[in-house]
Amino acid sequence: MKSKNEKKRGTSATKGGPKGKKFSLKNDPFFETESKKRRKMDYEDDDIESGGSEEEAEIQGASDGNGGEDEDENEIEETPGEIRKRVATELLDKMRAIARKEKEGRDGDEEVEEEEARDSLVAKILQQEQLEESGRIKRVVASRLKKPETADGFRVMVRHRHTVTAVALSDDDLKGFSASKDGTILQWNVESGKTERYQWPSEDILKSHGAKDPRGRLKKHSKSVLALAVSSDGRYLASGGLDRHVHLWDIRTREHLQAFSGHQKPVSCLSFRQGTTDLFSGSFDRTIKYWNMEDRAYIDTICGHESEVLTLDCLRKERVLTVGRDRCMMLFKVLDQSRLVFRPPPTSLECCCFINNDEFLSGSDDGSIQLWNVLRKKPVYVVKNAHALLPAGQNVEQKGSENIPDNCLENGDHKIEGYNFSSTYSWVSSISVCRGSDLAASGAGNGCVRLWAIETGRKDIQPLYDVPLMGFVNSLAFAKSGQFLVAGVGQEPRLGRWGRLPTARNGVAIQPLKLL
Repeated sequence: MKSKNEKKRGTSATKGGPKGKKFSLKNDPFFETESKKRRKMDYEDDDIESGGSEEEAEIQGASDGNGGEDEDENEIEETPGEIRKRVATELLDKMRAIARKEKEGRDGDEEVEEEEARDSLVAKILQQEQLEESGRIKRVVASRLKKPETADGFRVMVRHRHTVTAVALSDDDLKGFSASKDGTILQWNVESGKTERYQWPSEDILKSHGAKDPRGRLKKHSKSVLALAVSSDGRYLASGGLDRHVHLWDIRTREHLQAFSGHQKPVSCLSFRQGTTDLFSGSFDRTIKYWNMEDRAYIDTICGHESEVLTLDCLRKERVLTVGRDRCMMLFKVLDQSRLVFRPPPTSLECCCFINNDEFLSGSDDGSIQLWNVLRKKPVYVVKNAHALLPAGQNVEQKGSENIPDNCLENGDHKIEGYNFSSTYSWVSSISVCRGSDLAASGAGNGCVRLWAIETGRKDIQPLYDVPLMGFVNSLAFAKSGQFLVAGVGQEPRLGRWGRLPTARNGVAIQPLKLL
């Protein structure tokens, strides 16, 4: 039996190995004493430097030869750091040219200042602009504003057939844009008033640009426009309206580029983030959508409102200020995916705008204007009866801030008999702030645009002057330089037909602003 078992063991041991050779446990990888991971760690601990022999270099060069040729042939794309450097260099050259012109204008034939002096002047200009844009400092404009001399008030510069719903200005204050309820979009020169019209493409081209089929009984896309926005670089114009799409236009050629679908109801408001091509759009479907116009891409959907979104505003930070028919105002922090909810007194807000990153204004349908701070959920200051009406429906004749009826009282109930404050014509339908300053303007249907001084130190708003303008003021836009104010006016409100002024002109009016 013993000899038979030994024979069986011998045959089983040699069964898997090659014939004629003895099997050894040392050759079996299962019985290796050191694992591959252990050997790898030992190699790392020995600090062996590879000299990179010529043969290895030749092999690597042969394997990477084709890739190197491709890299040489194709241009290397700029990295974000290189783009920032190039933009900064261009801005520095521009500022140096401005400084050089100022010096030449003052000294005539004298030599240009030395490079170091110019650089210091450029640094001061850049620092001042950066502080103003970030909201850390505020330009004092309201106290230097002269009273408008013309008794006629605004001068109608551009005319539309139907009610103007939106106006916008380019960053250089040279071009203006306006839209009306009939779908007309006009581009006009601020100085000369020369207009150029944007032509809507055909239905087939709209579909090729991404537009979806109209809903319900409609056979064609509605061209009625409710909102406009211009990018900071002056390349893109965005429009939105009843057709539920955000349309992108090229300002240089006035051609339609693309239609962005996604909203389920009309697009009511638009705003570009300053210094970027990021666009925020608000809609009656209670959502705000985030787009990138450079990449023609949808980024995100922001929810929070329980009713239609009416107005939104945005500065340089990724924060969006919105008001809706749910009687609340919200500040959305996009990166943090959080929001702050501000609830005014029992009233419905109609419009809003940023003063800086921490303060903002709003207007409501009871004729009041509210000043807000990001640290408080209720208004810091309320101006009631901001746009009052006489019983006969005629406007109060304003010859200065001293004649404004009962709107200087602070946060109190106003007991004025004979004035109508709840009328459709006294709703604050638009409000705007001159960026980086203490000057604001509000509009309604009572026949005037009112200018305000924002005193953040005292946390109040003081009236300055009233400028006559007949009609519903549906949109306001200050020039970045603060030299003029543009108003979009019409016979009807922007979002409905619950009021009408037949004597008003449909168009764009401009009011020069002179500073002391």
